[in-house]
Amino acid sequence: MSVFNLDNFISSFVILWAVIDPFGTVPVFITVTKGYDEIEKRKIARFSSIVAFCILLFFMIVGEYILKRVGVPLAAFQISGGVILFLFASNMIFGSSKPEEEIQLVQDEKETAIFPLAIPSIAGPGAILAVVLLADTTRNSFASMLFTIFILIIVLLINFILMLLSSKIHKRIGNSGAIVISKVMGLILASMAANNILLGIKEFFKIV
Repeated sequence: MSVFNLDNFISSFVILWAVIDPFGTVPVFITVTKGYDEIEKRKIARFSSIVAFCILLFFMIVGEYILKRVGVPLAAFQISGGVILFLFASNMIFGSSKPEEEIQLVQDEKETAIFPLAIPSIAGPGAILAVVLLADTTRNSFASMLFTIFILIIVLLINFILMLLSSKIHKRIGNSGAIVISKVMGLILASMAANNILLGIKEFFKIV
C-alpha cells in the first residue's frame, strides 16, 4: 500500500507536531529575541528553522545507517523508542512543559538562534528520536523518506510562521495557553508512543 495517503500524512504530522511543539516555541522565541527589532527577529526565526531542519535531517539519514551498522532490528528500536517517547510525553504532561523548561535556559538577550531556539526548543531529543523512528518506518522506500521530509518541512514552516507571529499569538494565549497546548500534545504523543510499543512487540514476536 502506498504511503502517500491521508492516514500516513496525519499520523506523521501529529507525531512531528507533538515533539516539535510549535506553540511551545512561541514564548521561548519571544524571550530569546527580547530587545531585537522585527528584521532581526525574522533573521533569527529563519536561521533557527534552517539549523533545526539540518539537524533533524542529519539524524533522519544517519539514524537509519547507525541502526543497520549495529544490527538493531526495527522492532527493538520501535519498542525502546516508544518507551522513551512515552517518558518524554509523560514529562510534557506531569513535569515542566516546553515553555516553562526552556525559558529557564535563556540567560540574557544575546542568546543565539542556535541555543536554546534551534536546540533544544525545535530540534530537541524528542524530535530527533521521532524523525529516526519515522525514517526507519519508511526506510525501504526513498519516496517514503522524501514524503516524511516533506511533512517535516511543513511542520517547521508552520513553526517558522508562528515565530514571526509570536507577539500577536502570545498576547492571545499567553504562557498559560502555550503550556496547556503542550500538555494536550503530550497526551496525544503518549498514546502514539504506546501504539509504537505495541507494534514493535507485535513485529518482534511475529504476532498476526
